[in-house]
Parts: sequence; C-alpha cells; structure tokens
Amino acid sequence: MSRLADVLGVSGRRPPDVVDGTRRPAPLAFDVAARSAEIDHVTMRADRLARFRAELVSHDYGAALLSDPINIRYATGARNMTLWTMHAPGRYAFVPVDGPVVLFDFATSKHVNEGLETIDDVRDSVSSFFFLAGTRSAELGERWARDVIALTRAHAGSDRRLAVDRCEPWLARHLEAAGIALFDAQEPVELARAIKTPEELQCLRLSMEVCDVAVERIRGALQPGITENQLWAVLHETNIAHDGEWVECRLLASGPRTNPWFQECGNRVIEAGDLVGFDTDMVGPNGYLADISRTLLCPGRPVTAEQRRLYDIAQDQLLTNIELIRPEMTFREFGERAWPVPDEFLANRYMLMVHGVGMVDETPAITYAVDFADWGSDGCIEEGMVLSVESYIGEVGGREGVKLEEQVLVTASGGVPMSRSPLIDALEV
Repeated sequence: MSRLADVLGVSGRRPPDVVDGTRRPAPLAFDVAARSAEIDHVTMRADRLARFRAELVSHDYGAALLSDPINIRYATGARNMTLWTMHAPGRYAFVPVDGPVVLFDFATSKHVNEGLETIDDVRDSVSSFFFLAGTRSAELGERWARDVIALTRAHAGSDRRLAVDRCEPWLARHLEAAGIALFDAQEPVELARAIKTPEELQCLRLSMEVCDVAVERIRGALQPGITENQLWAVLHETNIAHDGEWVECRLLASGPRTNPWFQECGNRVIEAGDLVGFDTDMVGPNGYLADISRTLLCPGRPVTAEQRRLYDIAQDQLLTNIELIRPEMTFREFGERAWPVPDEFLANRYMLMVHGVGMVDETPAITYAVDFADWGSDGCIEEGMVLSVESYIGEVGGREGVKLEEQVLVTASGGVPMSRSPLIDALEV
C-alpha cells in the first residue's frame, strides 16, 4: 500500500475519490447556473463592445481585426474552443467603429454563437495555418485576405487604419499591399478591458467565490503523502464542476520547490511540515479570472520559526501594498512608495508588484521601482479596476519561500479584497 493510499484509507493506486470503482466527485458548493443567470449578459456584452469601440475611436482606428480568442470574446461575447484557437488561429472577428460586426468561425461550428446580438454576420472562416491548409497555405492566405480587405474598404473609413491583434507576417503583407495601414489592437482592447462594467464585476465575484471553495478544498485535501499534481487537481476539478473554464498555469509547489518561485507542480510527494504555495490563475464561470495565491503548511509538524518569519514578511508586503492603492495614483508613484523589499529577498522577488485582472491577467503591470527604467510603463490606477497584488519572499539558496497574492477591487477609498480565503496568519488556520 502506498503512503497516499495509507493516509486516505484506500487500497492500491486508485485516486482518493474512487472507492470500489465508484467515483465520488465533490458536490457543488452552490448553484452556479442560477447565480450566473442573475447577471445581465446582454448588457455586459453591449457595454464591452461599446468600450472597445470607444477606444478604437480614441486611437483613430476605423476597425479592428481580432484573432486572439479572449479579445474576440470581450468584444463580441462569442466563445468557441478557446484554448485550441490560442495556437490554431482559425477564428477571427472584424469589429468596425461604425458598421457590422462580422465573426468568421469554423464552418461546422458557426451555430455555436447563433443569436448573439453583438454579431451582425457569421461567416465561414478561412484557415490558412499549415495544420489545416497544408501546402495550400499561400492560396488560402490570399482568400483570407480578400474578405478582410473588402470589409476594411467598406467599413474602416477612407484612411483604412486597421487595428490587428495577431496576424502572420505573410498575411499582413496582403493587407498592406491593398493600402491598409496596420496597428496594434492590443493597446485599445487592453485599455477597454481595464475598467470593469458592473456586470463584469458580478462575473469576477462569482469566479472568486468558486475559487474560494477550491482553496478551502485544497486546504482540506492537504495531507502528507499527496502529490503536488493531485493537490493542484482539486483546484481544476472544483473550477470545471462550477462551470469554470481553465487554469492558466500549474503553479503549485511544495517544500524546497517553493524556492525559487515559478516551478510548476509535479509528482513530488508532499511531506509533513512542508510549505505549499500555489497561485490559482483560475479562469472561472463566464470566462473571468480569480487570481490569488496562498501558502499553507502541510499538517504533521508544527510551523518552524523560519517558515513563520518568511510568511510574516510576505504578509507585511502584501497588506502594506494593498493599503497603498488609491485611484489617480500613478504606477510609478506606487512603485516608489511601495513596501521596500529587504536586500536578502530582492534577487528572488516576484516579477512585478501589481497586475490587472479581468478575463485573464490584463493591464496594468506595475513594476518595482528598481525595474522601472528597464521595462516599467506609467499610467494611473483608476476606480473600477480589479488588481492582483503580489508577494514572493524567499532568499537565494533558502530552503523554502512564501507566495501570497490578493485580488482587489479599486474603489474611491482604496483597494477592497475580493477573496474570503484566509490570508492573515493563515499558517495557523
């Protein structure tokens, strides 16, 4: 009998939720379908499209061609095989400032988004990437371009300024040869996504409620003998069972694998007294992110003085920086006034202090003051943003580290945490 089977009271190498061949999935914590139905999705889609179009206008673009599935969903509400189309770009949407929104989708799945009021026309997409096009890629690329060129000439204004988020260079050449000026669509779409509508906030809160359930289940499942992969699977199962969609990363590590950070979960067996850190990165119901990090102590041994020291420092950084958040504060000012990382932890610091949250990680990305000259970008924290505040504390060469993160809504009076998962002194919970 394995250590895991011994701890969980099951025989052989069956998963802990399978007994006598019968799977026992964790029950739903609440009626997620009913909660989602309370959200006015029609208004949300209309408001998102309006925000995106307003940003196109402010950048003097006549239209956008979107291929990133998350951008397509933000602007139109249309979803179809999101993860697959992140690497197989066979869907795209033409969004003019004034004119018909046209979704190009796979011919056999055009019915998936029928009835969406944000879309005026659904057409067969032309897939010119090699997997589907093979040796006819050049021919299909020309066919792809003909549709885009015709729409741009008809609906993007006389100067034909087209914002594009993702386009292969050989396809872009067709557009440029037709007199179309290409610009980066990611800037206007990110700026549109930065401020959340009331319905988006409802989606974000619902996703965080699912996330909190998952964190509590992780806490309950954490025992000596479970592997990192098995523990991470609790997050994924809870999310999917509650109508969630995917988890962006596999960031769960235990014991010596917590330092340095960014080691993805694996087959390591977690031992009593190990620190276990994880970052949820959870795209939940309706496609909205719940992004918090917690560090727990595996039961069986008391917390050590060093573990407590690391946790207290990380907690101090996180709470101090949350308290600092105010609307109209610039990113640079935040970096200059933020909690100063002690020298012994500076080399292993998290890659940034704060980032935006929406459908996934979004603008802004607020750097440490020491990194600003290299890659920092300025702007203002604004009311209605949702931000994740980050902390990682671990010395170079140290055995363990502590990862904490809190997702907050920016209000007129500051940042308000969205998660109910224990954070303060959580090693004692």
